[in-house]
Amino acid sequence: MTHDAIPPSPTREEYARDYAAALAANGDETIFQRAEPVGLFIDWLTDARAHEPNDANAMALSTVDADGAPDSRMVLLKDVDADGFTFYSNRESTKGLQLAAHPAAALLFHWKTLRRQVRIRGTVQPVSDAEADAYFASRARESRIGAWASDQSRPLDSRAALEAAVARETARFEGGEVDRPARWSGWRVTPSVVEFWRDRPFRLHDRLRFTRDGDGWTRTRLQP
Repeated sequence: MTHDAIPPSPTREEYARDYAAALAANGDETIFQRAEPVGLFIDWLTDARAHEPNDANAMALSTVDADGAPDSRMVLLKDVDADGFTFYSNRESTKGLQLAAHPAAALLFHWKTLRRQVRIRGTVQPVSDAEADAYFASRARESRIGAWASDQSRPLDSRAALEAAVARETARFEGGEVDRPARWSGWRVTPSVVEFWRDRPFRLHDRLRFTRDGDGWTRTRLQP
Protein backbone atom coordinates (compact mmCIF):
# COMPACT_ATOMS: atom_id res chain seq x y z
CA MET A 1 0.00 0.00 0.00
CA THR A 2 1.31 3.44 -0.93
CA HIS A 3 1.46 5.96 1.89
CA ASP A 4 -0.89 8.93 1.51
CA ALA A 5 2.07 11.33 1.74
CA ILE A 6 3.51 9.96 -1.52
CA PRO A 7 1.93 11.57 -4.61
CA PRO A 8 0.49 9.25 -7.27
CA SER A 9 2.04 8.82 -10.69
CA PRO A 10 0.93 11.48 -13.19
CA THR A 11 -2.15 10.70 -15.22
CA ARG A 12 -2.26 10.78 -19.02
CA GLU A 13 -4.12 14.10 -18.80
CA GLU A 14 -1.45 15.59 -16.53
CA TYR A 15 1.32 14.49 -18.89
CA ALA A 16 -0.57 16.03 -21.82
CA ARG A 17 -1.06 19.28 -19.92
CA ASP A 18 2.66 19.55 -19.14
CA TYR A 19 3.91 18.31 -22.50
CA ALA A 20 4.36 21.70 -24.18
CA ALA A 21 6.28 23.14 -21.22
CA ALA A 22 8.46 20.04 -21.01
CA LEU A 23 9.20 20.19 -24.72
CA ALA A 24 10.17 23.87 -24.51
CA ALA A 25 12.51 23.25 -21.56
CA ASN A 26 13.95 19.88 -22.52
CA GLY A 27 13.28 19.29 -26.21
CA ASP A 28 16.54 20.65 -27.66
CA GLU A 29 18.29 17.78 -29.46
CA THR A 30 21.56 19.70 -29.83
CA ILE A 31 22.74 18.50 -26.40
CA PHE A 32 23.42 15.14 -28.05
CA GLN A 33 25.93 16.82 -30.34
CA ARG A 34 28.08 18.19 -27.51
CA ALA A 35 31.65 16.88 -27.53
CA GLU A 36 32.44 17.21 -23.81
CA PRO A 37 30.44 17.42 -20.57
CA VAL A 38 31.87 20.38 -18.65
CA GLY A 39 30.57 23.06 -21.01
CA LEU A 40 27.14 21.44 -21.08
CA PHE A 41 27.13 21.24 -17.29
CA ILE A 42 27.97 24.94 -17.00
CA ASP A 43 25.13 25.77 -19.40
CA TRP A 44 22.69 23.73 -17.29
CA LEU A 45 23.99 25.26 -14.05
CA THR A 46 23.47 28.73 -15.54
CA ASP A 47 19.87 27.77 -16.36
CA ALA A 48 19.43 26.44 -12.85
CA ARG A 49 20.66 29.68 -11.28
CA ALA A 50 18.00 31.54 -13.25
CA HIS A 51 15.14 29.22 -12.29
CA GLU A 52 15.78 27.37 -9.03
CA PRO A 53 14.49 29.17 -5.90
CA ASN A 54 17.74 28.59 -3.97
CA ASP A 55 21.08 26.79 -3.97
CA ALA A 56 21.31 25.86 -7.65
CA ASN A 57 24.85 24.66 -6.84
CA ALA A 58 23.67 22.16 -4.21
CA MET A 59 24.75 18.58 -4.88
CA ALA A 60 24.54 15.22 -3.17
CA LEU A 61 28.04 13.96 -2.36
CA SER A 62 28.34 10.19 -1.93
CA THR A 63 31.35 8.49 -0.37
CA VAL A 64 31.97 5.08 1.20
CA ASP A 65 33.00 4.16 4.73
CA ALA A 66 35.57 1.61 5.90
CA ASP A 67 33.09 -1.23 5.30
CA GLY A 68 32.27 -0.04 1.79
CA ALA A 69 28.81 1.21 2.82
CA PRO A 70 27.66 4.34 0.94
CA ASP A 71 27.11 7.64 2.70
CA SER A 72 25.46 10.74 1.17
CA ARG A 73 24.96 14.36 2.16
CA MET A 74 24.23 17.69 0.47
CA VAL A 75 27.15 20.09 -0.09
CA LEU A 76 27.70 23.14 -2.29
CA LEU A 77 29.72 23.18 -5.49
CA LYS A 78 32.20 26.06 -5.31
CA ASP A 79 34.10 25.79 -8.58
CA VAL A 80 33.93 23.88 -11.85
CA ASP A 81 36.31 23.81 -14.77
CA ALA A 82 38.03 21.32 -17.05
CA ASP A 83 39.92 19.92 -14.04
CA GLY A 84 36.81 18.99 -12.10
CA PHE A 85 34.18 19.89 -9.51
CA THR A 86 35.36 21.53 -6.27
CA PHE A 87 33.80 21.71 -2.81
CA TYR A 88 35.06 22.57 0.69
CA SER A 89 34.58 21.21 4.19
CA ASN A 90 36.33 19.97 7.35
CA ARG A 91 38.92 17.27 6.71
CA GLU A 92 38.11 15.75 10.11
CA SER A 93 34.41 15.41 9.30
CA THR A 94 32.90 12.07 8.33
CA LYS A 95 33.13 12.92 4.64
CA GLY A 96 36.72 14.11 5.03
CA LEU A 97 37.85 10.92 6.74
CA GLN A 98 36.04 8.76 4.19
CA LEU A 99 37.62 10.64 1.29
CA ALA A 100 41.07 10.28 2.85
CA ALA A 101 40.62 6.51 3.03
CA HIS A 102 38.78 6.09 -0.30
CA PRO A 103 39.51 9.02 -2.67
CA ALA A 104 36.55 8.49 -4.99
CA ALA A 105 33.09 9.99 -4.97
CA ALA A 106 29.80 10.41 -6.79
CA LEU A 107 27.94 13.70 -7.18
CA LEU A 108 24.30 14.29 -8.03
CA PHE A 109 22.71 17.60 -9.04
CA HIS A 110 18.90 17.68 -9.16
CA TRP A 111 17.19 20.78 -10.50
CA LYS A 112 13.53 20.15 -9.81
CA THR A 113 12.21 23.30 -11.48
CA LEU A 114 13.95 22.40 -14.74
CA ARG A 115 13.34 18.68 -14.29
CA ARG A 116 16.98 17.87 -14.93
CA GLN A 117 19.75 16.07 -13.12
CA VAL A 118 23.45 15.39 -13.60
CA ARG A 119 25.30 12.41 -12.16
CA ILE A 120 29.11 12.44 -11.83
CA ARG A 121 31.59 9.78 -10.75
CA GLY A 122 35.31 10.24 -10.37
CA THR A 123 38.47 10.33 -8.33
CA VAL A 124 39.09 12.92 -5.62
CA GLN A 125 42.16 15.00 -4.86
CA PRO A 126 42.67 17.69 -2.19
CA VAL A 127 42.90 21.24 -3.48
CA SER A 128 46.10 23.21 -2.90
CA ASP A 129 46.59 25.28 0.26
CA ALA A 130 46.51 28.42 -1.89
CA GLU A 131 43.10 27.48 -3.32
CA ALA A 132 41.73 26.66 0.13
CA ASP A 133 43.09 29.91 1.57
CA ALA A 134 41.56 31.97 -1.25
CA TYR A 135 38.11 30.44 -0.92
CA PHE A 136 38.16 30.57 2.90
CA ALA A 137 39.02 34.28 2.77
CA SER A 138 35.95 34.88 0.56
CA ARG A 139 33.52 33.51 3.16
CA ALA A 140 31.58 35.64 5.63
CA ARG A 141 33.55 36.32 8.80
CA GLU A 142 30.96 34.49 10.90
CA SER A 143 31.30 31.41 8.68
CA ARG A 144 35.08 31.49 9.08
CA ILE A 145 34.69 31.68 12.85
CA GLY A 146 32.23 28.80 12.70
CA ALA A 147 34.87 26.66 11.00
CA TRP A 148 37.05 27.10 14.10
CA ALA A 149 34.21 26.59 16.57
CA SER A 150 32.73 23.41 15.10
CA ASP A 151 34.31 19.98 15.53
CA GLN A 152 32.27 18.79 12.59
CA SER A 153 30.58 15.39 12.90
CA ARG A 154 31.59 15.02 16.56
CA PRO A 155 28.93 14.59 19.30
CA LEU A 156 27.48 17.87 20.63
CA ASP A 157 26.05 18.23 24.13
CA SER A 158 23.67 21.07 23.26
CA ARG A 159 23.11 24.06 21.00
CA ALA A 160 24.26 26.21 23.90
CA ALA A 161 27.64 24.44 23.86
CA LEU A 162 28.06 25.25 20.16
CA GLU A 163 27.08 28.87 20.69
CA ALA A 164 29.59 29.10 23.56
CA ALA A 165 32.32 27.81 21.25
CA VAL A 166 31.36 30.41 18.63
CA ALA A 167 31.49 33.16 21.28
CA ARG A 168 34.92 31.95 22.42
CA GLU A 169 36.35 31.98 18.90
CA THR A 170 34.72 35.35 18.13
CA ALA A 171 36.49 36.85 21.14
CA ARG A 172 39.79 35.18 20.21
CA PHE A 173 39.77 36.71 16.73
CA GLU A 174 38.38 40.10 17.74
CA GLY A 175 40.17 42.85 15.80
CA GLY A 176 42.14 40.42 13.65
CA GLU A 177 41.91 38.27 10.58
CA VAL A 178 40.32 34.82 10.78
CA ASP A 179 42.81 32.52 9.10
CA ARG A 180 41.91 29.12 7.71
CA PRO A 181 42.14 26.21 10.16
CA ALA A 182 44.51 23.50 8.94
CA ARG A 183 41.67 20.97 9.21
CA TRP A 184 39.48 22.94 6.77
CA SER A 185 40.15 22.49 3.07
CA GLY A 186 38.63 21.37 -0.20
CA TRP A 187 38.51 18.55 -2.71
CA ARG A 188 38.25 18.34 -6.46
CA VAL A 189 36.34 15.52 -8.13
CA THR A 190 37.94 14.67 -11.47
CA PRO A 191 35.12 13.08 -13.44
CA SER A 192 35.43 9.77 -15.22
CA VAL A 193 31.70 9.56 -16.04
CA VAL A 194 29.15 12.37 -16.38
CA GLU A 195 25.52 11.59 -17.16
CA PHE A 196 22.88 14.18 -18.07
CA TRP A 197 19.20 13.37 -17.52
CA ARG A 198 16.16 15.43 -18.41
CA ASP A 199 12.48 14.79 -17.96
CA ARG A 200 10.28 13.86 -20.91
CA PRO A 201 6.61 12.84 -20.81
CA PHE A 202 5.53 9.30 -19.90
CA ARG A 203 8.92 8.51 -18.32
CA LEU A 204 10.57 8.44 -21.76
CA HIS A 205 13.40 10.58 -20.45
CA ASP A 206 16.56 11.70 -22.25
CA ARG A 207 19.90 10.40 -20.98
CA LEU A 208 23.36 11.32 -22.27
CA ARG A 209 26.50 9.78 -20.78
CA PHE A 210 30.07 11.00 -21.27
CA THR A 211 32.86 8.55 -20.39
CA ARG A 212 36.45 9.72 -20.17
CA ASP A 213 38.61 8.25 -22.92
CA GLY A 214 42.23 9.35 -22.55
CA ASP A 215 42.27 13.11 -23.03
CA GLY A 216 38.80 13.12 -24.56
CA TRP A 217 35.30 11.78 -24.00
CA THR A 218 33.11 9.06 -25.46
CA ARG A 219 29.47 10.13 -25.83
CA THR A 220 26.59 7.63 -25.51
CA ARG A 221 22.85 8.20 -25.64
CA LEU A 222 21.13 5.86 -23.18
CA GLN A 223 17.68 4.36 -23.13
CA PRO A 224 15.43 5.76 -20.41
